[in-house]
Amino acid sequence: MGAIGVVYGDIGTSPLYAFREALHVSTTAGAPANDATVLGLLSLIVWTLIILVTGKYIGIVLRADNKGEGGTLSLMALAQASFKNRPTWVLVLGVMGAALFYGDAMITPAISVLSAIEGVQVVAPNLGRWIIPMTIVVIIGLFAAQRFGTSGVAAVFGPVTAVWFLALGYFGLMRIIEDPGVLAAINPIYGVNFIGTHTGIAAATFGAVFLAVTGAEALYADLGHFGRKPIVIAWFALVFPCLLLNYFGQGAYVMEHGEAVANPFFQMIPDWAQVPMVILATMATVIASQAVITGAFSLTRQAVQLNILPRMTVLHTSATQPGQIYMPLVNGLLLIAVVLLVLGFGSSSHLGAAYGIAVTGEMLVTIGLMVVVMYRIWHWHVSVIALVVVPIFIIEAIFFSSNAAKFFQGGWVPVMVALTIAATIAVWIVGRNRLAAKTRRDEVPLSFLVENLSKKKPTIVPGTAVFLTSDIEGAPTALLHSLKHYKVLHEHNVILTVVTSSAPRVSDDEKVTIDAYNDLFYRVVVTFGYMETPNIPKALALARKLGWKFDIMSTSFFLSRRSLKPSPKGGMPLFLDRIFIALARNATDATEYFHIPTGRVVEIGTQVVI
Repeated sequence: MGAIGVVYGDIGTSPLYAFREALHVSTTAGAPANDATVLGLLSLIVWTLIILVTGKYIGIVLRADNKGEGGTLSLMALAQASFKNRPTWVLVLGVMGAALFYGDAMITPAISVLSAIEGVQVVAPNLGRWIIPMTIVVIIGLFAAQRFGTSGVAAVFGPVTAVWFLALGYFGLMRIIEDPGVLAAINPIYGVNFIGTHTGIAAATFGAVFLAVTGAEALYADLGHFGRKPIVIAWFALVFPCLLLNYFGQGAYVMEHGEAVANPFFQMIPDWAQVPMVILATMATVIASQAVITGAFSLTRQAVQLNILPRMTVLHTSATQPGQIYMPLVNGLLLIAVVLLVLGFGSSSHLGAAYGIAVTGEMLVTIGLMVVVMYRIWHWHVSVIALVVVPIFIIEAIFFSSNAAKFFQGGWVPVMVALTIAATIAVWIVGRNRLAAKTRRDEVPLSFLVENLSKKKPTIVPGTAVFLTSDIEGAPTALLHSLKHYKVLHEHNVILTVVTSSAPRVSDDEKVTIDAYNDLFYRVVVTFGYMETPNIPKALALARKLGWKFDIMSTSFFLSRRSLKPSPKGGMPLFLDRIFIALARNATDATEYFHIPTGRVVEIGTQVVI
């Protein structure tokens, strides 16, 4: 039941606006709201659901799990792992997909909640002026609740969304019984005929029809939470049938009432059920929004772990569910963006123009990475890949171009968001690489230092010193400065490097490796999966199995706090250097990020010109 609520929350709210927008676009452009138009639009929606959701995601993409995990960055990591030397273009595709997801994460709460509360106009037209204020109140409440965790909301995810889908199917079925002829739309010929006789409005129509499959990416993103089997069962047993019944029901209502229909979803519902359905729709859209918000948290944590974004504060909201996290910075930025979208666009119809570009772009990225997986990991023959991928690619390319035509009607919003995030990621990656290269040039080789200190030992003091460094070969800056100023060594000195695996999780047996240089120095490498919370003390406790008697109370952690200064010579342009420095300065402190007790940390400052 929980999988139904989380995974299908977004696509489950699409009947609120998808058919309405497709009908509005086509009739505004000159296609009359007659039976042929209704059957044509329904046929396009039905077959889009069958091909893109059932065929692509349920049938193919969900099989591409990275040790049980899904999502754009998981797929990128899986594709990269198939190459000996990880190519840059795979990283670029993954970054593009992640950046586009944030555009989707902004628009989903805005359009979903707006479309639900717009049902108030059907019940009480005089309350129309209160739609925007009510929407903003619901959205602020939703984001404010994130700090308390999703467990409370998750408890009602399954039941509420199950009731929602059953209501969708029930009210749709009631209208189908009145006019069963609407079921003819299952025949794809009606969709083909509609496009053939209305070629001039085909692009605009495709852009609206695509709204029916928004949320399809969530099926893959939530793979790690529920597994493929529950997601597939929920789709075929409940979600897909109820969606079809509701779309057909809306179509039957329009075929009966024609041009008089402004909001077929709410208007086809009997008067006695309209107020309960507005309330239920609002709850369903909150769940849909909750799913995409938590998805943004998870995606950001993956990006931080993969070193493509700066460290950020991650708060765990559940003692038993490691995936339930809260990221204050991401939550705050999303709230501001969603409220601005609601105020700026004012209606779900206007927001529909902004919705498609981000999602279609993300879908194209997914199919591109899937080609790598099919060829290099599944070892499919090129002809089989072409047979499967080419039709899907063509359909998604048509949808993308149709939505791109709405760029100036609002489509520029997710594009600008995606470009901004992608540019930020690019600056961070390039800046980190330059900083690592600069640090490597200035460092003394660790093997050289260890050899010299073994010949001429300084004063030895009891205890263990752990020096964190990202460079396995070089001597940590904190170690060099410690020797320079204190002129002592601890009896045990650990050079610690934290590595992020391309796998989502790393077993305890493989998490820690220890190599001894001599009696004084040890090399320890701790490997975390990109879905794990990096906790160094807990990881080092595992080293006891390897013979190291780790005791946190006799261990000091030495960290280098670097003060970065821009250089006018070489490297990135000066303004990009300043952006990178600002990102690094605002990154979460390493002590907090790695969960090191503050009382056991010694920070040594250094200045680096990049």
